[in-house]
Amino acid sequence: MRNLILLIVVLAVGTPVFSSAQSLKVMSYNIRYDNPGDGRNAWPLRKDRLIQLVREQAPDILGVQEALHHQLTDMLNGLEGYAVVGVGRDDGKEKGEYSAILYKKSAFELRDQNTFWLSETPNVPGSKSWDAAITRVVTWARLYSKDLGTEILAVNTHFDHIGKEARLRSAEMLRKKIPELAGDLPVILTGDFNTTRDDPPYQALMKSGGYELIDPAPSPAPPTFCGFEVFSSQECVPIDYIFLSKHWQHTSYAVLNTSNGRDYPSDHLPVLVSVRLGGR
Repeated sequence: MRNLILLIVVLAVGTPVFSSAQSLKVMSYNIRYDNPGDGRNAWPLRKDRLIQLVREQAPDILGVQEALHHQLTDMLNGLEGYAVVGVGRDDGKEKGEYSAILYKKSAFELRDQNTFWLSETPNVPGSKSWDAAITRVVTWARLYSKDLGTEILAVNTHFDHIGKEARLRSAEMLRKKIPELAGDLPVILTGDFNTTRDDPPYQALMKSGGYELIDPAPSPAPPTFCGFEVFSSQECVPIDYIFLSKHWQHTSYAVLNTSNGRDYPSDHLPVLVSVRLGGR
């Protein structure tokens, strides 16, 4: 049996955590697809707890992974004031899992958005390549922040859980695609990358030279994939990240282990970062 402590790290830079009007709260959350085989952790039995967690944290931007269309509908109905961008990965419409981006309508204006596939034919809905087991997508949104007075690029994805080559190629594709989409805009990249810091896909995303991303997580990185059960023998691993472009300064980082004492709302723990403009 493992003991799981509260995984919160605060990196203060002179402002109260999560309080500045000029800062943004960003969350990445793999909400686990609606699988009836999950028993007591099936979506209908846990959705209220998951939505309540998000409501309490009130992120300005939320990247979700594994969300099916009706799960997004449930979240929008349970959360006030959010809009969503993204498509189902199977058909580019509503079929299959989304890597969707939710954002506060009061804080942002949507300027542009799209989804591409992590494959050799990124504009073909449902496509997959290399050794990927499942179709994977990237959703992005150009959002005008009313508080910051500038556009930002939010990007969200979910890398393959089986294909090692697919994960590496996906990381290389993102490293090339993000600067093409962003130009000089500040970037926030959220996702379940199914990779740890020692793995080639992570290192490909973080390598020096060319476009630079920053990982605000401390070392060692707090685990984020733990399974549903609080007291379980399953190994916890850090595979969910929020990456930032050099435009940002992060004021706080947290991995939230909110539970009902027995189970978490998802088999992943959400990552929460507070950021403000003014990076190096």
